[in-house]
Amino acid sequence: MSRTSDTRGPDGTEESVPTGSLAHRVPDLGALELLLAVARLGSLGAAAREVGITQPAASSRIRSMERQLGVALVDRSPRGSRLTDAGALVTDWARRVVEAAEAFDAGAQALRHRRDSRLRVAASMTIAEYLLPGWLLALRAQRPDTAVSLLAGNSTAVAERLLADEADLGFVEGLTVPAGLDSVVVAHDQLIVVTAPGHAWARRRKPLPAEELASTPLVLREKGSGTRQVLDAALGGLARPLIELSSTTAVKASAVAGAGPAVLSELSVREELSTRRLVSVPVDRVGLRRDLRAVWRTGHRPAGPARDLLSLTRG
Repeated sequence: MSRTSDTRGPDGTEESVPTGSLAHRVPDLGALELLLAVARLGSLGAAAREVGITQPAASSRIRSMERQLGVALVDRSPRGSRLTDAGALVTDWARRVVEAAEAFDAGAQALRHRRDSRLRVAASMTIAEYLLPGWLLALRAQRPDTAVSLLAGNSTAVAERLLADEADLGFVEGLTVPAGLDSVVVAHDQLIVVTAPGHAWARRRKPLPAEELASTPLVLREKGSGTRQVLDAALGGLARPLIELSSTTAVKASAVAGAGPAVLSELSVREELSTRRLVSVPVDRVGLRRDLRAVWRTGHRPAGPARDLLSLTRG
């Protein structure tokens, strides 16, 4: 709460002047800019037009500033507006404050330009390969001068990049959001079991029992990947992998080559399914739908290009 002290106002009456924080004791920049315009133009009306407000609003702002400071600043007459001696002194101070504010604004603009000139994105493999290219193409249309770098890895690696401040925005596929990160769901995905057409599962007439899927060695992504986390949680555990690979593309290529069944994002195998290089195998009573999330460090809500990219993913 601000304190007050008694003093004489512009009209000689006793007034209470705030003595608390600077925000209560110092006029705002708009009022100071108006006072400088009055000093330069010699007319309250002309000053009001220059700063884009009405003359009554300008008069009210000057009176409010006079009450705040406890001194008369402007003498008004039919011939125009003239600064009082106190007003001339306050104007000199105001000029320094406004110049400092202009320097502050220029510095802030430089910081925004530096932030907006680059965007560091970290994304898990499926999102990096199948969704981000379209989002980044749309971002480039909006921000052609922003240089984008993309770091692809599993969901655990994405979280580590963000927490180390090596990325401005991340995208993950896992079940949980690591501590220290905030998130929002931007899309949904379905994991499906796929095999080469020659595999016995491709000829099944009934859905595959969940127990058989869980007990069968599969071609899998590495631990820490969102796909592995979702599958492990849905089945309550997995057999030892037939092959463990670090990218969606590698897992898919192995399945196409007949190495064994795999579980992959539906986004990643559309072409292979349409050309029958892979066959989808229905599974009985297993939910493999997952949320795809944008993530960022807690307390660092996306701004600039990161905010624009986030908006595009949800459009």
